[in-house]
Amino acid sequence: MLATLNKYRHAFLLGLQSNLVYRWNFVIRATFSLFHLLVVFILWGAAFQGKTEIGGFDLAQTMTYFITLLVLQFFISAFNEDYQISEEIRNGLINQFLLKPINYYLYRFSIFLAARMVSGGLALLPVLIALPLLGDLLSFPAETWRILYAIPAVLMSAMIQFTIAYCFGLLAFWFLEIQSFIILSFAIETLLAGQVFPLDLLPKRLFEISQYLPYYYQMYFPASIITGRATDQAEILRNFGIQAFWVLALLLIAQALWHRGLRRHTAVGG
Repeated sequence: MLATLNKYRHAFLLGLQSNLVYRWNFVIRATFSLFHLLVVFILWGAAFQGKTEIGGFDLAQTMTYFITLLVLQFFISAFNEDYQISEEIRNGLINQFLLKPINYYLYRFSIFLAARMVSGGLALLPVLIALPLLGDLLSFPAETWRILYAIPAVLMSAMIQFTIAYCFGLLAFWFLEIQSFIILSFAIETLLAGQVFPLDLLPKRLFEISQYLPYYYQMYFPASIITGRATDQAEILRNFGIQAFWVLALLLIAQALWHRGLRRHTAVGG
């Protein structure tokens, strides 16, 4: 057991060192995200002209939601893991994992965690710098129970994000180019994960349907707990069950794709 954990600890440390080398990439990306936040502020500021609330939330609560999304995406989003996996398959680098007692999913997930620790930590820097300007626009709820709920929600969201990217990367076993699949998935995720607008602004029936889709749990669910858009603890617990279901379902899909893909794989290169 300790030997197994030690293998992935080394993978984690390797990923940590590798991402620290390119730390300025994340700082620059996070800084440019502030410009995106500025656009969001302008658009929602215009939407709130002459209004005190939209969907039961004021401007400060709405901006708190989008600032939370900005930070969360650097802690849990899969940026280019799908491309990295597909490249390892195409170039034959994946062959080395077929000859060693290493679980490829756990290996890639260990590196993903290391990368998100670096990118998340560095993304906080420009946000903290901008806090004096954003102070009046932040309105976080005071309930301490939200912290306890947010931690498992964020962890499972990270697993969902990574496993979806992992599955798309494995499509390289069947397709030479997976970029079109990734772009389509990203477009759907951006809309249905609440990154364009909070999902609770959808008509009630559509919002209820969205709660059964994995996209809801990629970003909106943890953000709604942190920012107070989710208020019913019983409903939050129910959604935890749905989120756990999607984690398990995606893991089973990933495992099936891996085994089926290996049957088609021709071990060249690496």
